[in-house]
Amino acid sequence: MKFFKLLLLITLSNITFPIIAHEDAEQSGYINVAGGKIWYRLNGIEHIDNKPTIIVMHGGPGGTHRGLMPYVELSDTYTVVLYDQLGSGMSAKFVDDISNKDNWTVENFVNEISQIRNALDLQEIVIAGHSWGGTLAAEYAIKNEKGLRAAILGSPLISTPQWVSDNRNWISLLPKKYQDAINKHEAAGTFDDPEYREAEKAFYDEHMCHGDCIDRGFRDNGKAGNRIMYQTMWGPSEFTANGTLKDYDTSQALHTIEVPILMICGEYDEAAPKSCKKFADMVSDATNRVIPNAGHAILSEQKDLVINIIREFLTNKLN
Repeated sequence: MKFFKLLLLITLSNITFPIIAHEDAEQSGYINVAGGKIWYRLNGIEHIDNKPTIIVMHGGPGGTHRGLMPYVELSDTYTVVLYDQLGSGMSAKFVDDISNKDNWTVENFVNEISQIRNALDLQEIVIAGHSWGGTLAAEYAIKNEKGLRAAILGSPLISTPQWVSDNRNWISLLPKKYQDAINKHEAAGTFDDPEYREAEKAFYDEHMCHGDCIDRGFRDNGKAGNRIMYQTMWGPSEFTANGTLKDYDTSQALHTIEVPILMICGEYDEAAPKSCKKFADMVSDATNRVIPNAGHAILSEQKDLVINIIREFLTNKLN
Protein backbone atom coordinates (compact mmCIF):
# COMPACT_ATOMS: atom_id res chain seq x y z
CA MET A 1 0.00 0.00 0.00
CA LYS A 2 2.04 2.83 1.49
CA PHE A 3 2.70 5.86 -0.62
CA PHE A 4 0.80 8.74 0.96
CA LYS A 5 2.31 8.10 4.32
CA LEU A 6 5.75 8.71 2.85
CA LEU A 7 5.15 12.43 2.71
CA LEU A 8 4.35 12.50 6.43
CA LEU A 9 7.54 10.65 7.31
CA ILE A 10 9.70 12.66 4.97
CA THR A 11 8.36 16.02 6.14
CA LEU A 12 9.31 15.12 9.69
CA SER A 13 12.83 13.95 8.84
CA ASN A 14 16.14 15.58 8.03
CA ILE A 15 17.45 12.93 5.67
CA THR A 16 20.01 13.65 2.97
CA PHE A 17 19.09 11.86 -0.24
CA PRO A 18 21.73 10.60 -2.70
CA ILE A 19 21.32 10.76 -6.45
CA ILE A 20 19.66 7.65 -7.88
CA ALA A 21 21.67 5.66 -10.40
CA HIS A 22 20.20 5.66 -13.91
CA GLU A 23 18.02 8.67 -13.13
CA ASP A 24 17.54 9.29 -16.86
CA ALA A 25 15.46 6.95 -19.00
CA GLU A 26 16.84 5.62 -22.27
CA GLN A 27 13.32 5.65 -23.68
CA SER A 28 10.04 7.06 -22.40
CA GLY A 29 6.62 7.91 -23.68
CA TYR A 30 2.91 7.22 -23.43
CA ILE A 31 0.87 4.09 -24.10
CA ASN A 32 -2.84 4.07 -24.85
CA VAL A 33 -4.87 2.05 -22.35
CA ALA A 34 -8.54 1.80 -21.53
CA GLY A 35 -9.52 5.16 -20.07
CA GLY A 36 -6.54 7.22 -21.20
CA LYS A 37 -2.76 7.03 -21.52
CA ILE A 38 -0.05 5.82 -19.16
CA TRP A 39 3.51 7.09 -19.02
CA TYR A 40 6.43 4.64 -19.02
CA ARG A 41 10.21 4.76 -18.90
CA LEU A 42 12.69 2.12 -20.07
CA ASN A 43 16.35 1.35 -19.42
CA GLY A 44 18.60 -1.47 -20.64
CA ILE A 45 17.18 -1.47 -24.15
CA GLU A 46 20.19 -3.43 -25.43
CA HIS A 47 18.91 -6.53 -23.58
CA ILE A 48 15.38 -6.44 -24.96
CA ASP A 49 15.90 -9.18 -27.56
CA ASN A 50 17.89 -11.65 -25.47
CA LYS A 51 16.56 -11.39 -21.90
CA PRO A 52 13.08 -11.16 -20.37
CA THR A 53 12.02 -7.57 -19.70
CA ILE A 54 11.22 -6.63 -16.11
CA ILE A 55 7.96 -4.67 -15.80
CA VAL A 56 7.68 -2.94 -12.42
CA MET A 57 4.39 -1.96 -10.76
CA HIS A 58 4.33 0.72 -8.07
CA GLY A 59 2.30 0.70 -4.89
CA GLY A 60 -0.52 2.80 -3.58
CA PRO A 61 -3.13 2.54 -4.98
CA GLY A 62 -2.25 5.92 -6.37
CA GLY A 63 1.52 5.89 -5.90
CA THR A 64 4.12 6.47 -8.60
CA HIS A 65 7.12 4.73 -10.12
CA ARG A 66 9.55 6.88 -8.14
CA GLY A 67 9.62 4.62 -5.10
CA LEU A 68 10.85 1.71 -7.23
CA MET A 69 13.66 3.48 -9.05
CA PRO A 70 16.27 1.08 -7.57
CA TYR A 71 15.00 -1.56 -10.00
CA VAL A 72 16.72 0.41 -12.75
CA GLU A 73 20.03 -0.88 -11.37
CA LEU A 74 19.08 -4.22 -12.95
CA SER A 75 19.20 -2.61 -16.40
CA ASP A 76 22.85 -3.64 -16.67
CA THR A 77 21.49 -7.14 -17.35
CA TYR A 78 17.79 -6.76 -18.22
CA THR A 79 15.50 -4.26 -19.87
CA VAL A 80 13.56 -2.56 -17.07
CA VAL A 81 10.23 -0.79 -17.57
CA LEU A 82 8.70 1.41 -14.89
CA TYR A 83 5.40 3.24 -15.36
CA ASP A 84 2.78 5.29 -13.57
CA GLN A 85 -0.60 3.62 -13.37
CA LEU A 86 -3.53 5.45 -14.93
CA GLY A 87 -4.55 8.39 -12.76
CA SER A 88 -1.24 8.76 -10.91
CA GLY A 89 2.05 10.57 -11.39
CA MET A 90 2.97 11.23 -15.01
CA SER A 91 -0.22 9.44 -16.11
CA ALA A 92 -2.61 11.66 -14.14
CA LYS A 93 -3.19 14.30 -16.81
CA PHE A 94 -4.05 11.82 -19.55
CA VAL A 95 -7.16 10.28 -17.99
CA ASP A 96 -10.18 10.58 -20.27
CA ASP A 97 -12.51 11.39 -17.35
CA ILE A 98 -10.72 12.30 -14.12
CA SER A 99 -13.97 12.14 -12.14
CA ASN A 100 -14.75 8.57 -13.25
CA LYS A 101 -13.69 6.17 -10.51
CA ASP A 102 -15.17 3.14 -12.26
CA ASN A 103 -11.75 2.42 -13.77
CA TRP A 104 -10.21 2.07 -10.31
CA THR A 105 -10.44 -1.71 -10.22
CA VAL A 106 -7.91 -4.50 -9.78
CA GLU A 107 -8.86 -5.88 -13.19
CA ASN A 108 -8.20 -2.62 -15.02
CA PHE A 109 -4.83 -2.07 -13.39
CA VAL A 110 -3.79 -5.66 -14.16
CA ASN A 111 -4.86 -5.17 -17.77
CA GLU A 112 -2.41 -2.26 -18.05
CA ILE A 113 0.42 -4.81 -17.87
CA SER A 114 -0.86 -6.59 -20.98
CA GLN A 115 -1.33 -3.27 -22.76
CA ILE A 116 2.28 -2.32 -21.99
CA ARG A 117 3.46 -5.70 -23.29
CA ASN A 118 1.54 -5.27 -26.50
CA ALA A 119 2.64 -1.69 -27.09
CA LEU A 120 6.33 -2.48 -26.54
CA ASP A 121 6.14 -5.94 -28.15
CA LEU A 122 7.57 -7.69 -25.09
CA GLN A 123 7.60 -11.43 -25.74
CA GLU A 124 9.09 -12.57 -22.43
CA ILE A 125 8.71 -10.71 -19.17
CA VAL A 126 9.28 -10.78 -15.44
CA ILE A 127 6.70 -8.87 -13.41
CA ALA A 128 7.72 -7.13 -10.22
CA GLY A 129 5.63 -5.11 -7.83
CA HIS A 130 5.75 -3.69 -4.34
CA SER A 131 2.83 -3.43 -1.91
CA TRP A 132 -0.24 -2.69 -4.11
CA GLY A 133 2.08 -3.33 -7.06
CA GLY A 134 2.67 -6.78 -5.57
CA THR A 135 -1.08 -7.29 -5.73
CA LEU A 136 -1.00 -6.60 -9.46
CA ALA A 137 2.02 -8.88 -9.91
CA ALA A 138 0.24 -11.71 -8.11
CA GLU A 139 -2.96 -11.23 -10.11
CA TYR A 140 -1.03 -11.22 -13.38
CA ALA A 141 0.93 -14.31 -12.36
CA ILE A 142 -2.32 -16.11 -11.58
CA LYS A 143 -3.31 -15.61 -15.23
CA ASN A 144 -0.20 -17.56 -16.35
CA GLU A 145 0.10 -15.54 -19.54
CA LYS A 146 2.36 -16.83 -22.30
CA GLY A 147 5.89 -15.45 -22.00
CA LEU A 148 5.74 -14.78 -18.26
CA ARG A 149 8.96 -16.17 -16.79
CA ALA A 150 8.87 -15.13 -13.12
CA ALA A 151 7.20 -12.82 -10.62
CA ILE A 152 8.62 -10.73 -7.78
CA LEU A 153 6.14 -9.94 -5.01
CA GLY A 154 7.57 -7.27 -2.72
CA SER A 155 5.63 -6.82 0.54
CA PRO A 156 2.41 -7.56 -1.35
CA LEU A 157 -1.21 -7.06 -0.42
CA ILE A 158 -2.65 -10.55 -0.98
CA SER A 159 -5.53 -10.48 1.48
CA THR A 160 -6.96 -7.34 3.04
CA PRO A 161 -8.44 -9.16 6.05
CA GLN A 162 -5.03 -10.74 6.73
CA TRP A 163 -3.25 -7.40 6.23
CA VAL A 164 -5.56 -5.61 8.67
CA SER A 165 -5.24 -8.42 11.22
CA ASP A 166 -1.45 -8.39 10.99
CA ASN A 167 -1.31 -4.64 11.45
CA ARG A 168 -3.65 -4.79 14.42
CA ASN A 169 -1.07 -7.12 15.95
CA TRP A 170 1.65 -4.56 15.23
CA ILE A 171 -0.51 -1.81 16.77
CA SER A 172 -0.86 -3.89 19.93
CA LEU A 173 2.91 -3.54 20.41
CA LEU A 174 2.83 0.27 20.35
CA PRO A 175 2.74 2.29 23.58
CA LYS A 176 -0.76 2.28 25.03
CA LYS A 177 -1.34 6.00 24.37
CA TYR A 178 -0.95 5.36 20.64
CA GLN A 179 -3.19 2.31 20.72
CA ASP A 180 -5.86 4.32 22.53
CA ALA A 181 -5.55 7.22 20.08
CA ILE A 182 -5.93 4.95 17.07
CA ASN A 183 -8.95 3.16 18.53
CA LYS A 184 -10.58 6.42 19.65
CA HIS A 185 -10.27 8.28 16.38
CA GLU A 186 -11.08 5.32 14.16
CA ALA A 187 -14.31 4.84 16.11
CA ALA A 188 -15.10 8.55 15.68
CA GLY A 189 -13.88 8.76 12.09
CA THR A 190 -11.60 11.68 13.02
CA PHE A 191 -8.60 10.59 11.00
CA ASP A 192 -7.18 14.10 10.63
CA ASP A 193 -6.99 14.76 14.35
CA PRO A 194 -3.41 15.58 15.42
CA GLU A 195 -3.57 12.91 18.12
CA TYR A 196 -4.39 10.28 15.52
CA ARG A 197 -1.68 11.54 13.17
CA GLU A 198 0.89 11.34 15.96
CA ALA A 199 -0.08 7.72 16.63
CA GLU A 200 -0.06 6.98 12.92
CA LYS A 201 3.48 8.32 12.63
CA ALA A 202 4.57 6.16 15.57
CA PHE A 203 3.25 3.14 13.68
CA TYR A 204 5.01 4.13 10.45
CA ASP A 205 8.28 4.72 12.29
CA GLU A 206 8.20 1.03 13.20
CA HIS A 207 6.54 -0.59 10.22
CA MET A 208 6.93 1.67 7.18
CA CYS A 209 10.54 2.72 7.71
CA HIS A 210 11.86 0.71 10.62
CA GLY A 211 15.33 2.07 9.91
CA ASP A 212 16.28 5.00 7.68
CA CYS A 213 14.63 5.52 4.30
CA ILE A 214 17.48 7.11 2.40
CA ASP A 215 16.41 6.77 -1.23
CA ARG A 216 15.41 10.01 -2.96
CA GLY A 217 12.78 8.18 -4.99
CA PHE A 218 11.02 7.37 -1.73
CA ARG A 219 10.85 11.11 -0.98
CA ASP A 220 9.63 11.98 -4.47
CA ASN A 221 7.05 9.22 -4.65
CA GLY A 222 4.31 10.70 -2.51
CA LYS A 223 4.35 14.13 -4.14
CA ALA A 224 2.81 13.17 -7.48
CA GLY A 225 0.51 10.45 -6.22
CA ASN A 226 -3.28 10.34 -6.24
CA ARG A 227 -4.46 10.60 -2.65
CA ILE A 228 -8.12 10.39 -3.62
CA MET A 229 -7.46 7.06 -5.33
CA TYR A 230 -5.69 5.78 -2.23
CA GLN A 231 -8.53 6.79 0.06
CA THR A 232 -11.21 5.50 -2.31
CA MET A 233 -9.66 2.12 -2.92
CA TRP A 234 -7.91 1.57 0.41
CA GLY A 235 -8.76 3.99 3.22
CA PRO A 236 -7.43 6.64 5.60
CA SER A 237 -4.33 4.80 6.81
CA GLU A 238 -2.21 1.74 6.12
CA PHE A 239 -3.90 -0.23 8.89
CA THR A 240 -7.50 0.83 8.22
CA ALA A 241 -9.17 -0.42 5.04
CA ASN A 242 -12.66 0.89 4.36
CA GLY A 243 -12.39 1.42 0.60
CA THR A 244 -13.24 -0.79 -2.35
CA LEU A 245 -10.40 -3.18 -1.48
CA LYS A 246 -11.68 -3.82 2.05
CA ASP A 247 -12.74 -7.41 1.25
CA TYR A 248 -10.03 -8.16 -1.32
CA ASP A 249 -8.42 -11.61 -1.10
CA THR A 250 -6.66 -13.49 -3.90
CA SER A 251 -4.91 -16.03 -1.69
CA GLN A 252 -7.18 -18.87 -2.79
CA ALA A 253 -5.81 -18.59 -6.35
CA LEU A 254 -2.09 -18.51 -5.56
CA HIS A 255 -1.74 -22.27 -6.00
CA THR A 256 -2.46 -21.86 -9.72
CA ILE A 257 0.71 -19.82 -10.36
CA GLU A 258 3.04 -21.82 -12.60
CA VAL A 259 6.11 -19.56 -12.73
CA PRO A 260 8.76 -19.09 -10.03
CA ILE A 261 8.01 -16.31 -7.57
CA LEU A 262 10.13 -14.34 -5.14
CA MET A 263 8.24 -13.28 -2.02
CA ILE A 264 10.23 -10.64 -0.18
CA CYS A 265 9.31 -8.43 2.78
CA GLY A 266 10.78 -6.66 5.80
CA GLU A 267 11.17 -8.08 9.28
CA TYR A 268 8.76 -5.45 10.64
CA ASP A 269 6.72 -5.07 7.45
CA GLU A 270 3.06 -4.13 7.25
CA ALA A 271 2.96 -7.18 4.98
CA ALA A 272 3.92 -9.34 7.94
CA PRO A 273 6.63 -12.00 7.36
CA LYS A 274 4.52 -14.85 8.72
CA SER A 275 1.75 -14.06 6.25
CA CYS A 276 4.17 -13.62 3.35
CA LYS A 277 5.59 -17.06 4.13
CA LYS A 278 2.08 -18.52 4.31
CA PHE A 279 1.25 -17.08 0.91
CA ALA A 280 4.59 -18.14 -0.60
CA ASP A 281 3.97 -21.69 0.58
CA MET A 282 0.83 -21.76 -1.56
CA VAL A 283 2.94 -21.46 -4.75
CA SER A 284 4.75 -24.54 -6.07
CA ASP A 285 8.01 -22.74 -6.91
CA ALA A 286 8.47 -19.94 -4.39
CA THR A 287 11.49 -18.33 -2.78
CA ASN A 288 10.72 -16.51 0.46
CA ARG A 289 13.11 -13.90 1.88
CA VAL A 290 12.84 -11.54 4.84
CA ILE A 291 14.94 -8.37 4.99
CA PRO A 292 16.28 -7.90 8.54
CA ASN A 293 15.64 -4.68 10.44
CA ALA A 294 13.37 -3.28 7.73
CA GLY A 295 9.75 -2.23 7.54
CA HIS A 296 7.52 -1.94 4.48
CA ALA A 297 9.83 0.32 2.47
CA ILE A 298 12.47 -2.37 1.94
CA LEU A 299 13.95 -0.84 -1.21
CA SER A 300 14.52 2.45 0.58
CA GLU A 301 15.89 0.91 3.77
CA GLN A 302 18.01 -1.96 2.43
CA LYS A 303 18.31 -1.23 -1.29
CA ASP A 304 21.56 -3.06 -1.99
CA LEU A 305 20.48 -6.23 -0.19
CA VAL A 306 17.07 -6.28 -1.87
CA ILE A 307 18.50 -5.72 -5.37
CA ASN A 308 21.12 -8.43 -4.79
CA ILE A 309 18.43 -10.89 -3.69
CA ILE A 310 16.35 -10.07 -6.77
CA ARG A 311 19.38 -10.41 -9.03
CA GLU A 312 20.27 -13.80 -7.51
CA PHE A 313 16.67 -15.01 -7.88
CA LEU A 314 16.53 -14.02 -11.54
CA THR A 315 19.90 -15.61 -12.28
CA ASN A 316 18.81 -18.88 -10.68
CA LYS A 317 15.36 -19.03 -12.23
CA LEU A 318 15.87 -17.62 -15.73
CA ASN A 319 19.02 -19.51 -16.72
